[in-house]
Amino acid sequence: MDIRYSVNQRDFKRYTTEETRKEFHISNVFVADDVSAVYSHVDRMVTMGAMPVTQTLDIEKNIDCWKNFGVHYLLERRELGIINIGGKGTVKADDTEYTLENLNALYLPMGTKKVLLSSADSKNPAKFYMCSSPAHRPFPAKLITKEQANHKHLGSKETANERTINQFIHPAVLETCQLSMGCTELEPGSVWNTMPAHTHERRMEVYLYFNIPENNVVFHMMGEGQETRHIVMQNEEAVISPSWSIHSGCGTSNYTFIWAMAGENREFDDMDEIAITDMR
Repeated sequence: MDIRYSVNQRDFKRYTTEETRKEFHISNVFVADDVSAVYSHVDRMVTMGAMPVTQTLDIEKNIDCWKNFGVHYLLERRELGIINIGGKGTVKADDTEYTLENLNALYLPMGTKKVLLSSADSKNPAKFYMCSSPAHRPFPAKLITKEQANHKHLGSKETANERTINQFIHPAVLETCQLSMGCTELEPGSVWNTMPAHTHERRMEVYLYFNIPENNVVFHMMGEGQETRHIVMQNEEAVISPSWSIHSGCGTSNYTFIWAMAGENREFDDMDEIAITDMR
């Protein structure tokens, strides 16, 4: 498991492109018959990906729970959110099986001892994108279809940011300790996400960009609002955004991204906006 440590905004100003990517960029999220995991000390978020093709995968395949977390199993003191961006798949959590179609989500609470992942069709495997944050109590597990998510339509064609925010693991849908996850889909002709930009002083965020057409990229914007940087994102890559950093992006085409947040506050409007003309 890759471990990333916290970076402050003062040191970040001196980072090269290579250093910025090494610290915040996550590649190879989905590898056939494997489980990837990146542990960030920013709010102790774990970002994971699994693509079962010919095997049923144990979520702990590449994790030493005692060495990495000081626990006997991954979710002993954690909660987990899963969103499937691939073909139909199954998640077996202890003795309960959940079928996840494309863009279905699953919340698993603290205390879930065993998580197994499989695909219905090896030619169209599931791609389970997962995020886990510390938890203090268990809440009921829940499968959330895209239809059951809370939907917010924002932006406009005129400003190239018409998009629909699908809130899956969110206070409007279910109760969690601190984890929130959702999926934002940009309409054709729209390329900007999360603009005007903002920061979350009380929580961090991780983005997974996907459905980026071939030969296209997304320029993910980060850093303080008055001293921005960017990371060029390819399809199905993720990026870590600490609380002091903006998280915005502009693609060479429309695309989709999953956002996951952990921290003290889960209110959608708990953000510090930065006027577009004040950005540098």
